[in-house]
Amino acid sequence: MTKTATLSSKFQISIPKAVRSAQQWEAGQVFAFIPRGTGVMLVPVPDRSALEGLAEGATPDDYRDRSDRL
Repeated sequence: MTKTATLSSKFQISIPKAVRSAQQWEAGQVFAFIPRGTGVMLVPVPDRSALEGLAEGATPDDYRDRSDRL
């Protein structure tokens, strides 16, 4: 799916409907811009509730600390 958009004089870009629909993005959603080489990766920031329980069962055993670095 190759779609294009033009940067406006106010430095705004409209995301094509086909891309918004495919990614299930909605108005008001927050995004992060991550520089990658000569481009930028656009990533939606997840809600805090979506991250709940993500590290369930994690244990601090065998945790690497700064002391084992050179």
